[in-house]
Amino acid sequence: MAVTVAHRGDPYAHRENTLPSVRSALLKRADAVEVDVRVTGDGVPVLLHDPTLERLWGHQRAVLGLTRDEVRDLTGGQVPTLAEALAELARHERSRMLLDLTGAEQAAPALAAVRDAGAGERVYYCGEATAMRAVRDADPAAEIALTWKTSARPAPALLAAVAPRWLNLRFGLIDAATVGYARERGLLVAAWTADWPRSMRRLLALGVDSVTTNRLTALQRLTGPPAPRGAGGHRERA
Repeated sequence: MAVTVAHRGDPYAHRENTLPSVRSALLKRADAVEVDVRVTGDGVPVLLHDPTLERLWGHQRAVLGLTRDEVRDLTGGQVPTLAEALAELARHERSRMLLDLTGAEQAAPALAAVRDAGAGERVYYCGEATAMRAVRDADPAAEIALTWKTSARPAPALLAAVAPRWLNLRFGLIDAATVGYARERGLLVAAWTADWPRSMRRLLALGVDSVTTNRLTALQRLTGPPAPRGAGGHRERA
């Protein structure tokens, strides 16, 4: 059965990429919670999708031009550090966390935060080629989901360099041929971001291994109830 990945936490219940949003998805027993990572001007990885604070917080300020303390002050403390998110993850024994990196410069700070938290076995990474190459160069053991946004297939040299476990595809790009292509190369197939039951059913029928969604409860209705906490036989690792 496909694993369930909560996109930016539980964004219909709480603002995306905040601790309440992450916590809500963990309490609903998502197999994994996807969060976006940006790095502040003083090198601290924080949870934020956009390069600026404008969309969510009303400030036309680039995160890279702010210190962590300034980000905290401008958002009322609502943008957590990655370390804080990993501490929340540690309180929920079953789920994992998927870190979405948009650039190579985020790899080293994110990997350091994961290492400091002792969370290496519970974290994996997604992003486009440049970011994932940086992750692979820094950590030969990292679990990677290579994000892919076109119908063209990744070059063999790229797959060899990144050595992903997953091919992480926009859900509309996935068809039987794509799943077959991945299977032939020993790759698992991850789909993002499917929010409507019709799309979810199509993906599940195709045999994808993971579905990322903003509507976790709707996806769980289709995949079946989450495994009980502490169960030894939970689904395949996300």
